[in-house]
Amino acid sequence: MTTTSHTSALDAVLSHIDTTLDASVERLFSLLRIPSISTQPSHAADCREAAEWLQADMASMGLTADIREVRWAAPGHPMVVAHDTTQAGKPHVLFYGHYDVQPTDPENLWKAPPFEPRLVEEPSGRKVIVARGASDDKGQVMTFLEACRAWKTVHGSIPVQVSVLLEGEEECGGSNLLPFLQENAAELKADVALVCDTSMADRQTPGITTSLRGMMAEEIIIECASHDLHSGIYGNAAANPIALLCQILASLRDADGRVTLPGFYDGIQDPSPETRAQWKTLFPDDAALLEEAGLSVAAGEKDYTAIEQTWCRPSCEINGISGGYEGEGFKTVLPAKAMAKVSFRLVPGQEPDKIRETFRAHVNAALPADAKVTFTAHGGSPGFEVSRDSRFLAPTLKALTDEWGIPAATIGCGGSIPVAGEVRDALGLDALMVGFAQSDDRIHSPNEQYGLDSFHKGVRSWARIIASLADAG
Repeated sequence: MTTTSHTSALDAVLSHIDTTLDASVERLFSLLRIPSISTQPSHAADCREAAEWLQADMASMGLTADIREVRWAAPGHPMVVAHDTTQAGKPHVLFYGHYDVQPTDPENLWKAPPFEPRLVEEPSGRKVIVARGASDDKGQVMTFLEACRAWKTVHGSIPVQVSVLLEGEEECGGSNLLPFLQENAAELKADVALVCDTSMADRQTPGITTSLRGMMAEEIIIECASHDLHSGIYGNAAANPIALLCQILASLRDADGRVTLPGFYDGIQDPSPETRAQWKTLFPDDAALLEEAGLSVAAGEKDYTAIEQTWCRPSCEINGISGGYEGEGFKTVLPAKAMAKVSFRLVPGQEPDKIRETFRAHVNAALPADAKVTFTAHGGSPGFEVSRDSRFLAPTLKALTDEWGIPAATIGCGGSIPVAGEVRDALGLDALMVGFAQSDDRIHSPNEQYGLDSFHKGVRSWARIIASLADAG
């Protein structure tokens, strides 16, 4: 099709999406009723049921869809793989999502059963879909599948080549994903990956998440005396592991919020002035990000705003600390050991193994003669950034802008989405992360929700993106 014919074809698809929205929502509700909690063995059959539901749904619209078993690590919930590659010569997209969901605890905080989806009208008049998985990630997955369905129904084909990979273990570690990608690289190879497991910057502004922070985490245990000591008899003379641990942790940042590890900032770059200006428009002050958490002042590096500190700067955070007597009342004891969990969010240019080595050296250098330390590593992944030279970035931004009527933004994400790095490592693909979730969707919490507007405009957005990518060369 020419660009002009794609425009005409797209209008018919968008009209079909609008007139069949109720049927699309009902299909989503059918998927949401399946309690596919991947981390709980009692729901293994439910995870398989969700996979089979998705396989049947994609097959019903003409895709070649299969259930694929995984074998590398427990729990082993299957992958769902589907293809529609009839448009030879057109760009080939690989869409990734996951059908598993988080546990529902505490269930007493849900206003209705978590796997009985319902449409609720908020005081503002906005309608939201409430159920576990509504936003993360079943609702987001179905926005893409419904866009494909609309193209197939109206025109008999999708104007790009499509492959779909749906995982069942994202919420419990996803250990099987990378080896699955590696073993099936020839089949899953495409021109670009599309990931719909992210959020919008605000209710009105669509965006593509083009950068993610990686992570390196360590658990450290400092031990001094051979057993807990009476603080009156030994206090002041015996080394206190809690005090040592606190001193070491406090030394990881300076007064300006910068991490003090040697070479920590080597190799990283600031975003462009244009990107920083765009983010400033979205988050005019620090409270715009922090107010929801009951805060107002950014606590990190002094020369960066709160959103920059989370989207494009590395961090060092203390996630847990314990030692000594922690029960009710008081006990005058010098503990024999103390523990802390420390994580570093990393940006492109930083190497997790190098940061780990430098952190351990920093801790060892601070220990006196009577203290020893044990380290336990808890994973390490580098930061991720989409190439600005990707020929798929500009047409995707334009499609989002056309749908929402507001210039689409390129945004960051302070968290980690391992699949973005894994499809790059295994398949050599950039991942465009386009999501329609909102900050108040309560993902992983009771009463998870997904706006009906997020779902509807998400389907329309993917329909536009598909048309736009078809002309990307």
